[in-house]
Amino acid sequence: MHSPLSRSNPDKPALVDGQDQYTYSQVDLEVQRFASGILANAEDLNEERIAFLIPASPEYVTVMHGIWRAGGIAIPLNTASAEAELEHCLTSTSVKRLVAVAPFLERIRPLCDKLAIVLSSVAELLSDNLKPMPELSADRRALIIFTSGTTSLPKGVVTTHKNIKAQITTLVDAWAWSENDAIPLFLPLHHVHGIINVLSCALWAGATVHLMQKLDIEKLCAEAVEGTYNLFMAVPTIYVKLIDHLESLDAATAQPIKAAFGAMRLNVSGSAACPVAIFEAWQQLTGQVLLERYGMTEIGMALSNPYVGERRAGYVGQPFPGVTVQLFSEDHQPVTEASASGEIRIKSDTVFLEYWNNPKATMDSFRDGWFCTGDIAVIEEGYFRIMGRSSIDIIKSGGYKLSALEIEGKLLAHPAIAEIAVLGVEDRTWGESVAAVVVLREGQTLDIDTLKTWCEGKLSSYKLPKKLVIIPELPRNAMGKVVKPKLKALF
Repeated sequence: MHSPLSRSNPDKPALVDGQDQYTYSQVDLEVQRFASGILANAEDLNEERIAFLIPASPEYVTVMHGIWRAGGIAIPLNTASAEAELEHCLTSTSVKRLVAVAPFLERIRPLCDKLAIVLSSVAELLSDNLKPMPELSADRRALIIFTSGTTSLPKGVVTTHKNIKAQITTLVDAWAWSENDAIPLFLPLHHVHGIINVLSCALWAGATVHLMQKLDIEKLCAEAVEGTYNLFMAVPTIYVKLIDHLESLDAATAQPIKAAFGAMRLNVSGSAACPVAIFEAWQQLTGQVLLERYGMTEIGMALSNPYVGERRAGYVGQPFPGVTVQLFSEDHQPVTEASASGEIRIKSDTVFLEYWNNPKATMDSFRDGWFCTGDIAVIEEGYFRIMGRSSIDIIKSGGYKLSALEIEGKLLAHPAIAEIAVLGVEDRTWGESVAAVVVLREGQTLDIDTLKTWCEGKLSSYKLPKKLVIIPELPRNAMGKVVKPKLKALF
């Protein structure tokens, strides 16, 4: 592929890490040094799978791009994963080499010893003897990202250089990325949201990325007030944290922060459905109309509200140029009836190649050339609205197909509810009944009868929760998605 690292303005800052800045030419040189070092005596890595355990940092970019440039397959690991999760990722891809930085070097060393994996630091692989790089075809495998594993064991999603280029250029064009852009990066870098939507798009466009190893709300807000960023991308849980932070401040302190976010050219929400209440609260506080989009590890981004045009709360917009989207019924027929629900299926150059070493899962995920997402949606006035995962968010109760996400959005407006997860639980009479798992606001109480009464006139009777459990915290993965299978055991 065309280099994912812009060369149009070599002296422009590509990465900002605390007080340190790294220009595009500096980043490019470090990538070349790493690629030369990891090649050693070879001319081409020939799709060798190389894993790395590195947080958001210049070294992350050095390693990922260095592996790509040398012809290898990059496998970014979640720095927050437990050892068993890391072991699954490494063994399922038969990794023989792993790169890390302190303090992760010592943390991962026992596992590498156990699995006979060669562990190296970034520094020891940097070479001053720069080598010629191999010619890479567009169909060469480049990246393995593991699925979030909210409903099953994580699978290794393989994308080619062609897939990555398509994923990047689709977003760069649709969201008008340019070298004038500056964006903070605090999203996990083992996931397509952080890797593609933020980091790769920025580096392709010649923009500047401000790296944060973890989200610091106060630092983020202070830098926003200074005019550091003009672009912002986050998951709904981060917007919730920002809203709570702004509402905790006095008016004089909050106002410049609200104005700073309002002055940005774009705020994007993704990775999980953005509740309408959050969408509206952010708009009220900052004036920003969030751009919500839809994608997944296997396809990059497929649907988006427009950069220019109407952005609808609760909707994920329309297909990107070059992405073909069709809804299919349970009997695999195209949905033609207006407002009828169906599974989202995708055709595009952005769609992944395969699940690593899992031909059955790969075969099962495609039908007649369409990638089957497992997500259910409806099209209303030309805009897609996600109802949820067919396996976990679609509740089949008394002959109705109910969207857990829709019910969550309604219930979240209850003054006592801070967070909520709705799911279907087995019911002898109804097949499945609607159950709600709730985190309460401080000092609040709630019972099922009170909740049902409040729902009158807001939800149809067949959508009302029949069961309620209150817990202190919802289980979430690194991207903020609720791990609903863990909640089934509560009922």
